[in-house]
Amino acid sequence: MSRSEAQTLDLDTWAQPPDRDDLALLDLCEGPTLDVGCGPGRLTTALAERGHVTLGIDVLEDAVVRTRGQGGSALLRDVFDDLPGEGRWRTALLADGNVGIGGDPVALLRRVRALLDPRGRVVVELDPGQRGIRTGWAVLVSRGVTSPPFRWAVVGADAIGRVAARAGLRVAATHTLGRRRGAVLEEPR
Repeated sequence: MSRSEAQTLDLDTWAQPPDRDDLALLDLCEGPTLDVGCGPGRLTTALAERGHVTLGIDVLEDAVVRTRGQGGSALLRDVFDDLPGEGRWRTALLADGNVGIGGDPVALLRRVRALLDPRGRVVVELDPGQRGIRTGWAVLVSRGVTSPPFRWAVVGADAIGRVAARAGLRVAATHTLGRRRGAVLEEPR
């Protein structure tokens, strides 16, 4: 996929309240949770309402402002930057296909693994229609403003085991969450 054929990710799509499938994904989160690529904060806020210590991070200023506007905690940060609580998060949430951040799911999962407590887990939403891994470009659209293209990947459920293993993790469980697919990744035993 070329830059001109970039996949469009509409931030406003994720501005709706969490639906039943979102809540089922959140059921997989344990303890203090880092919501990587939090978008407008629907999941960050829902986790906080459930009593989780939760921090959303996003590279889009509008996303952070919208998360904070809902009462959620959020920072304008790239997941590859220094982050608060490194090595102490119990869960890292990669919802809405955010395992694709940076276009290299293995590198992303290695970074996320470093953010976790050794007993931690990564909750990953997978693309139910994708087989394997597709890499390319994406753009974010928010309130009519389009970001510059950035590297993005889409990971299918059939590929998450290979991706996790290369990142030093194992698939502890996979889940069908309504029309969504999710996986829980943990340290090998």
